[in-house]
Amino acid sequence: MQIKPFRIEQYFGKYEFTAKYLLSSSDAESRSIRELLDLEPGAYERFLDHWCGYTESPGAPWVREAVAGIYKEVLRDDVLVLSAAEEGIFVLYHALAAPKDHVIVETPCYESSLEVARSTGAQVSEWRRSAKNGWAHDLAALERLIQPNTKIIYINTPHNPTGLLMSANVFKQVIALAASRGIIVFSDEVYRELEHDPRMRLPAACEVYEHAFSLGSMSKTYGLPGLRLGWLVSRDADLLQRCLDFKYYTTICSSAPSEFLTALALRHRGELVRRNLEMVRRNLALLDAFLQLRSDLFEWVKPNASPIGFARFKPDRDVFVFCRKRSRNWGPFWMLILD
Repeated sequence: MQIKPFRIEQYFGKYEFTAKYLLSSSDAESRSIRELLDLEPGAYERFLDHWCGYTESPGAPWVREAVAGIYKEVLRDDVLVLSAAEEGIFVLYHALAAPKDHVIVETPCYESSLEVARSTGAQVSEWRRSAKNGWAHDLAALERLIQPNTKIIYINTPHNPTGLLMSANVFKQVIALAASRGIIVFSDEVYRELEHDPRMRLPAACEVYEHAFSLGSMSKTYGLPGLRLGWLVSRDADLLQRCLDFKYYTTICSSAPSEFLTALALRHRGELVRRNLEMVRRNLALLDAFLQLRSDLFEWVKPNASPIGFARFKPDRDVFVFCRKRSRNWGPFWMLILD
């Protein structure tokens, strides 16, 4: 397998844990283990008594049950628990894509969603979105990209890095287009449930199309990246089994303490989401006001979902040099603006 350096994570690794002011986090505010255990009477004692042996490779049944509860008409056997969304990306592409296949990836996106697809040897085409038209989706462009050997279409909603939710009409048409050709839809939904207006929430792809996968995680919406736990959900049992078969070569099973805390958190996910959504709405108003005040330097399309947004730095300067200088000179102050 040949794969490019993971540039954004290398950048994060250099600055994330030393910056005084971190303005580039992609997840909601986290909590302590104590705060999680305080959500439920008796959880502290149960956690201390929890067995730290191997867990079931698909995920403990009670964890998969908790994950299934997020979705409509999904059973625990439709859930594969993984070590965060990153493993889900790696496992799905390598289990389902081969050099003879063609994969379409919505871009811009989280870097691994594109580069891991390329690492399989499959032909990869980008379904590009552009700031020039407000990040609108071009469905005609997507249809032109489809080939007879197109195996997977990757989409991301709510979208990283713009924080924009795919419109209901576009979502329906993407699903219909894939279904008419038997193409797998790989839907990255790690920011789902953090729509700024919950009435705009889309159905999960796994709910509306049998050959779709929904990718979820404890990291983003719930603000618990330290648990390193995510999942793939699909009602296609054969495809899900192929992903499990590949997982035996990666992590085999998930962390027992993380499974306990994940199930606990998901039983109280409404409380976690409410707090994070209140924080996002409050801080979005502050950031939007600042970006409007400094419209000479920045431009963006105001996000309507997730805790992130894409601010473009307008001056013709190297943004990485700009960020490094701010980190050194302001105590350190770290800001990453991607273009």
